[in-house]
Amino acid sequence: MTSGTLRSRLVACLLNVSEARRTDLVENVAKAALYDAEGVQRKETTVLNIFNDQDYNRSVITIVASIDSIRDAVLSACQEACALIDMRGHVGVHPSMGSVDLIPIYPLGEAVGERDCVQQALAVARGLTDTVRGSSVFLFGWADAALQRSLARRRKEMFWFRKSPDLRALTADVGPPPRERYGLTGVGASPYVMNCNVSIDTQDVAVGRHVAAALRESAPGGLPGVQVLALPHEGTVEIACNVESVAGAAPGGLTDPPWPRFIVDGRPYCHAPAALITARVAELAGQRGVGVKGTALVGFTPQECRGLAELALSEGVGEFWREQRRIRM
Repeated sequence: MTSGTLRSRLVACLLNVSEARRTDLVENVAKAALYDAEGVQRKETTVLNIFNDQDYNRSVITIVASIDSIRDAVLSACQEACALIDMRGHVGVHPSMGSVDLIPIYPLGEAVGERDCVQQALAVARGLTDTVRGSSVFLFGWADAALQRSLARRRKEMFWFRKSPDLRALTADVGPPPRERYGLTGVGASPYVMNCNVSIDTQDVAVGRHVAAALRESAPGGLPGVQVLALPHEGTVEIACNVESVAGAAPGGLTDPPWPRFIVDGRPYCHAPAALITARVAELAGQRGVGVKGTALVGFTPQECRGLAELALSEGVGEFWREQRRIRM
């Protein structure tokens, strides 16, 4: 496969696992995406980043591969995570239901579309429940074929936002009824979703909830595509945002700063920029006399993700998260 063809067929998976305090364990999960059972590095696959959050006890592993390689990479990582992470002992501030909590598949290249990502997401879902006995999956986004319900809606239906959801009351889309050992995993496909977290200088979660309620997409004047939680975090409150891509152009009146754009299946998409989210959080928190301490992206924007993946794959670097500083200098 030529380098140009490979670039046009890239997909990303921002794999969310319910562990961050044992960083060696999380790295083992990342390595499982890169190497087969014989220790041979998988072709056309790289891990760009590992984001660990100790308070949340949650890590996000950014895996990028060609559409033909993503299933094996992601499934291997999930099998390793399930072997190492037992939800019966999990403790963390962030909501979580599964040893592997979330497996989203996002297209990065022009030659990859909705159908391709759905095929791979369903293959991962079936592969996980077939090989890890007792694991269970719910589907979202494009992979939820009948209704194409969003991740936020499916999480509400699965009581994901509750501190201790009753797994016995839930029905999986793939696999057996959920069990405490592995919990329940969300698997889906959609246009790229960015994670942007803004810390505000207070320990009052009620202030954070005020900000979140006004910021999220469903609120009057909220930002399109933005789903929000307010969580205690390292002595502050974090406004944790899932920034979904929205179809079409940026909404009128919200074009400064510009909304980054990309194409999937010939259709334009864009997403709210981190600078706009930070500014809006600062405005809303300021109404309560609270300032902003900082903003962190969990991983990358879609443009950064594709660019870094092309760089890593051109250099043959699988463990990019270790070497990105050297390579990017």
